[in-house]
Amino acid sequence: MARIFDVVEYPREMKDEIVHRFPESGVADLRIGSQVIVREAQEVVFMRDGRALDVFGPGRHTITTANIPLLIDFVSKAFNDRTPFTAEVYFVSKREFVDQKWGTPQPIIVRNPGVGLGVALLQGFGTYSFQVSDSQQFVNQVVGQQGYYRTGDIENRMRTMLLSKLQDLLGETTAKSNVMELIAQTNELSAGVRAMVQDDFAAIGLTLKSFYIGNLKPSSKSAEELRAMGVLDMQTYTQLQAADAMREAAQNPSGGAGLTAGIGAGMGIGNAIGGALNNVSQNQAGTAGAAGGAAAGGMPDVMTPAEAAQFLKVAAEDVVAAIEAGDLKARKIGSAYRISKDSLENFLNG
Repeated sequence: MARIFDVVEYPREMKDEIVHRFPESGVADLRIGSQVIVREAQEVVFMRDGRALDVFGPGRHTITTANIPLLIDFVSKAFNDRTPFTAEVYFVSKREFVDQKWGTPQPIIVRNPGVGLGVALLQGFGTYSFQVSDSQQFVNQVVGQQGYYRTGDIENRMRTMLLSKLQDLLGETTAKSNVMELIAQTNELSAGVRAMVQDDFAAIGLTLKSFYIGNLKPSSKSAEELRAMGVLDMQTYTQLQAADAMREAAQNPSGGAGLTAGIGAGMGIGNAIGGALNNVSQNQAGTAGAAGGAAAGGMPDVMTPAEAAQFLKVAAEDVVAAIEAGDLKARKIGSAYRISKDSLENFLNG
C-alpha cells in the first residue's frame, strides 16, 4: 500500500542547493488535508504530470481544492475528497547566492586604438550573486525532473552569459578608449554587464543581483596567445617575445621591478609591443645607411641608458634596472653605463 504523506517539508538550510524535489525520485502520495510547511526564503512549486498546479510561499499550507483548484481534476468525489493523489513538490530557495566566482578562461582580444598593433589581450576575474525570481519558470525551464539542483549545476551557464556580455561591452568601449583608460572604468563596466545580462537571466527565472570586476589587466603572455589566435606572423611573434621577456625580467628579485611599471602599468603592453616593433623597423633602415655612427632614424652604435630607453619606449630607470638585473649587457665607465647596439639587439631578440 502506498505511503500517504500528511506533512511535507524540507527543513535543511539550502546553502548551495537551489531546488530540492520531494521525493527525490518518483512521486509523493498526498491527499486533501495534507499540510505543506514552507520555511523563510523558500517557495514550493506543486507539479503533476509536468504541469504546475500552484506556488506556495513561506508558512503552513493545508492542501484543499480551494487553494489548488486544479486538484479537482485528480480527486474523486466518491470517497469524500480523501482519495490520495500523486504530485511532485519542489522546494525552491529564494535566498541570494552570493560570492559566486567568474573569470576569463582565455584572454579577451580587444581593440587598442593608436597603440602598437591596435589590439590587446585582457584577463579579468571577479564575483557575482543571483537569486531565483520566478520559481515556477526556473523549475520548468532548468530543473525538470531532477531530484535536486545546486549552484554548481548552473554556474557554467551563468558564467558564459556574463562573459559574453562583458566581451560585447569591452568591444564597444575600446572603440572609444584605449586599454589603459578602459581598466580604470571597472565600476562602469560592472554596471553595464548587470544591465545587459538581466534579460538572459530573467528568461530562466533568475535575477542577477550583483556583478563585480575584481581585476582587469593586460595578459602576461601576449606573444603566445596572440599567435595562437592567428593574429601574428613569425617575425612579429619573435618581437613580441622580447616584450614578454622584458616583463618577466621585471620580476627578477635582483632589481628589475621598475621595468614592469614602465611597460605594463605606465604605457600598457600594446605600447611596449608597438615600440619594440617600430624599433626593429628603424634598426633595419638605419643599418644600411650607418657607417660607425648614428644614421638618420637609425640606432647608434653606442648609447646611454636614456638613448636606449627612447628606442625601447620605456623610462631610463627601467633600462638601468634591466642592466643591474643582468638581462641587458652594458659597460660601466665611471658611474655611467654605455650600451652597444649589438647588446640591445640581442636583448630584443631574446
